[in-house]
Amino acid sequence: MILLFSVSDQMTAAKFLENKTAVITGSSSGIGLGMAKCLAEAGANIVLNGIEPAEQIESIRAEICKEYGVKAIYSNANMMKPDEIKGLIEMSEAEFGGVDILVNNAGIQFVSPVDEFPIDKWDAIIAIKLSSAFHTIRAALPGMKTRGSGRIINLASAHALVASPYKSAYVAAKHGIAGLTKTIALEVAEMNITVNAICPGYVLTPLVAQQIPDTAKARGITEDEVKRDVLLAAQPTKKFVTVEQVGAFARFLCSDDAASITGAILPIEGGWTAK
Repeated sequence: MILLFSVSDQMTAAKFLENKTAVITGSSSGIGLGMAKCLAEAGANIVLNGIEPAEQIESIRAEICKEYGVKAIYSNANMMKPDEIKGLIEMSEAEFGGVDILVNNAGIQFVSPVDEFPIDKWDAIIAIKLSSAFHTIRAALPGMKTRGSGRIINLASAHALVASPYKSAYVAAKHGIAGLTKTIALEVAEMNITVNAICPGYVLTPLVAQQIPDTAKARGITEDEVKRDVLLAAQPTKKFVTVEQVGAFARFLCSDDAASITGAILPIEGGWTAK
């Protein structure tokens, strides 16, 4: 049997998220922005969040609207403040009528031996990388339950599966995200809501670039040695994962084809955790 698809059929398939709304925390740069663009390409309206300068964010917002023909808005909600996180979800629901896709991506990094690790850095990393996901999910789930559908994607890391020295807060937060993902997936398994965690290896984002000098200092090696012998040494492919690859993975998890994938901790890390 030969199946024929018209151009309009193909366009409809490409825009399978049309009339859906995606909230992506930490989406004004790096992986978060890449995911925002991938979801917008599939037709989703976008709620951006981040800490970049206002002019830069406005340029990003306008570009997404023009490039993909969707609506994009911005919230400067601080991911360390539960009230502002709740306000982010409430603003999104008021603007678009609901949150269909929630991507928890916001993050910061600090590298130090644990006995020298600043307490304020520990608290900030746990708040932004772990607790903020709890607060966004807690705020978005009632609406998803009412509508009988939803997609929640938590950006974890290969460090949700394995550890590295000098990253105690980061590794603890990412292991916590894995547990949070599994728990909530079980709670909503019969409600047509999926909850998954994507675990990238090293992606050359501004966050990774920023931690290279800190890692070099902590280990007493050069920055080139950090890239070769610390970062990509863990990835058998010897290649950085791309932002576009992570975005495409997130987009797939929002599709009907991924409806039976939930509670999964999904690596995209060049074979790192195969060892």
